[in-house]
Amino acid sequence: MTDASLQRERLEKPTLIYPFEAAPEAGKVLEVAPGVLWMRLPLPFQLNHINIWALQDGAGWTVVDTGIHTEATLAAWRGFFSEALHRRPLTRVICTHMHPDHVGVAGWLTHQFNCPLWMTQLEYLHCRVLTADTGRQAPDDAVAFFQRAGWSERAIETYRGRFGNFGKYIHALPESYRRIKDGETLTIGAHTWHLIVGTGHSPEYACLYCPELKLLISGDQVLPRISSNGSVHPTEPDADPMSDWMTSLEKMKREVPDDVLVLPAHNECFHGLHARLDYLAASQERSLDRLRKTLRKPKRAVDVFVALFGRSIDEADAGLLSLATGESLACLNYLWHRGEINRTLDPAGVTQYQMR
Repeated sequence: MTDASLQRERLEKPTLIYPFEAAPEAGKVLEVAPGVLWMRLPLPFQLNHINIWALQDGAGWTVVDTGIHTEATLAAWRGFFSEALHRRPLTRVICTHMHPDHVGVAGWLTHQFNCPLWMTQLEYLHCRVLTADTGRQAPDDAVAFFQRAGWSERAIETYRGRFGNFGKYIHALPESYRRIKDGETLTIGAHTWHLIVGTGHSPEYACLYCPELKLLISGDQVLPRISSNGSVHPTEPDADPMSDWMTSLEKMKREVPDDVLVLPAHNECFHGLHARLDYLAASQERSLDRLRKTLRKPKRAVDVFVALFGRSIDEADAGLLSLATGESLACLNYLWHRGEINRTLDPAGVTQYQMR
């Protein structure tokens, strides 16, 4: 969610190389390698776009990620089909993970072309579970989770009103899917792609690496200008996603050479994978060091935003408050699992964290 450039103590950023002058314009495509097209879809958020990829696959196309389910997205897809993709059908839809900007139109696309959805098991099933929350009231466990984090009653009431919105931007997923696994190789057209699964940002995140084309479709796992959010959620309050994410960065560096062109879900395509991975890991370690310093005195989860992100978070921005709380808890749980901090409930039922 937050890049180290927004933090008080800055690390020297690596020099990344961006080989393309600009991203493709709305409704247009840009060929980044033979048979690999870059398309960009709008998002109605502060992060206002997502990159998606079309891979030539025989007489049709495999697409990786889909955008959210809005009329603007569907209109953009119809334009791609009629022009940029030359009216060729989709052979399959691959979704890197279950967040709405990546999987939102997967059900619509697979229905339109009678083609399969390919996802990892945890991403598919987790998405099905979360979309089932649509229309439900916020469960007591979730409310208690945010109360322990230090949310005000106003923020809790906003959360109750927003609960179940995850499925708002997701077309119903197909009832079946094709499971993909870590280490699997996929033949897409004339090329072989290797599946590299990571965790931390989401449960079982899939990246695709093609040695012949020297391409890595990194999705949200490696972004050039921002870092991925890793959050603790009410369904698993003791989770340690920060450790998972750091391990995934190390794995990516081991399994993918530095000479690839990285195709990220947001921002621009770039060269400099290993330097970026090193920077992300070092930036996170610096954030944890600042957290350790601020925990010399007891703090709630909502008290550590400045230490981690370089600024306070306005609770009126409910979406940002949720992301910041989840990521703060991920950092706090990271230290707690390693025995560095204590956590206790104060008389108001709010968790207090402090260095041992």
